[in-house]
Amino acid sequence: MGPAVRVILLLTYAALLLAGCGLDSPMTTVEPKSDLGRAIHELFMNISGWALLIFVVVEALLIGVVFAFRDRPGREEPRATHGHLGLEIAWTLVPVIIVIAIAVPTIATIFKTNARPPREALAIEVTGHQWWWEVRYPELGIVTANEIHLPVGRAVSLSLKTADVLHSFWVPQLGGKRDLIGGKLNNLTFTADVPGEYPGQCAEFCGVSHANMRLLVVAQSTADFEAWAGRLKAPPAPPSGEAAKGHQAFLAGGCVACHTIQGVAAGVLGPDLTHIGGRKTLAAGILKNTPDDLARWLKDPPATKPGALMPKLGLTDDQVAALVAYLRSLQ
Repeated sequence: MGPAVRVILLLTYAALLLAGCGLDSPMTTVEPKSDLGRAIHELFMNISGWALLIFVVVEALLIGVVFAFRDRPGREEPRATHGHLGLEIAWTLVPVIIVIAIAVPTIATIFKTNARPPREALAIEVTGHQWWWEVRYPELGIVTANEIHLPVGRAVSLSLKTADVLHSFWVPQLGGKRDLIGGKLNNLTFTADVPGEYPGQCAEFCGVSHANMRLLVVAQSTADFEAWAGRLKAPPAPPSGEAAKGHQAFLAGGCVACHTIQGVAAGVLGPDLTHIGGRKTLAAGILKNTPDDLARWLKDPPATKPGALMPKLGLTDDQVAALVAYLRSLQ
């Protein structure tokens, strides 16, 4: 392999590595938007910085030794030295010191991620199902799904549990992931400090539609959060027109067996639909909440989310249109 080929390969590898730096992904940990996310990110960056420094120093010494003591014509065979107490002590103590320097802030951050929530923290109960998220606000009497609203600047305490298999709650910009384990209640406490929408994902393989188990966290001002909560605590308005036809189709079909709509149905197998019209996404974050995507979901749920409990119901186009109008009216 000639020098020119080596240079081309080196530049190609460098370009591929640098391409990752331009990734504009919402599922990122390098732009934390909460106190917990920031603590984890700072720990990672500090350890990575020291690791990079050690790597550079060690590699520089290695390359220097290779060039300084390389074999040359006429050079005598060097004398072998067996054992050097000073060096042996040094290369034992230095790594121990480095490990301690890494362990101390790491343990401190671990304790921070498991700290008790403050009394003023907003309590939110999150239950993982295959493949969607049930969200309850016990203090507010609100039940929703796949979308968590929280006020900026106020601590929130998430109580995490699973209704079936192992899941893992992960919103990268707000903090580390936390497993949802059968028979165990886990907690995650953080304070979002920047308004915005932060996507999350189940981070533990949980079945055929694991990749389709997403969620959205909406951090908003206190006023906006209170307005949202007030809207969700109010009962849905009586339907009219096309929405009224959809209401009848909802009652006549199999929808009431699985879904809850306040004052209409009390199914427990599927997500609560009381205010589904006001949500930003459908089907646990994989579809936008638009009329077209809602119709697509109603026509054939398993085609969008393989393994979903909701079957293909054989709805006519008129029934789908009426149901879309009704569900969209549930603001």
